[in-house]
Amino acid sequence: MNVPANLKYTKEHEWIRVEGDEAVIGITDYAQSQLGDIVFVECETVGDELEAEETFGTIEAVKTVSELYLPVGGEVLEFNEELEGSPELINKDPYGAGWIIRLKIGDKEELNELLSAEKYKALI
Repeated sequence: MNVPANLKYTKEHEWIRVEGDEAVIGITDYAQSQLGDIVFVECETVGDELEAEETFGTIEAVKTVSELYLPVGGEVLEFNEELEGSPELINKDPYGAGWIIRLKIGDKEELNELLSAEKYKALI
């Protein structure tokens, strides 16, 4: 399982990469492998201000639909439009081209509550 050390993680298998006051969020390699072939990603929260652990969208695989949860609170700035035509990018490159949303971080202190790569590896 690929678990990059430069990211933070949630117990719900989302990852977050902080870039200044913004963050890029997606699901982990472990999550995509458990879901199987991803066929659809939905995010209707662009422009919304959400709290940490609130649902920001859903991800649909051949056998299941799962909710996506924010690692930290903030404003959803952007949805990865590439996923509309190519949701399988999450299976192929979950930490790169398969990112899901960009977020304006509300409170950077919330980042301290997330899992390090080592702690996430212990979880899975």
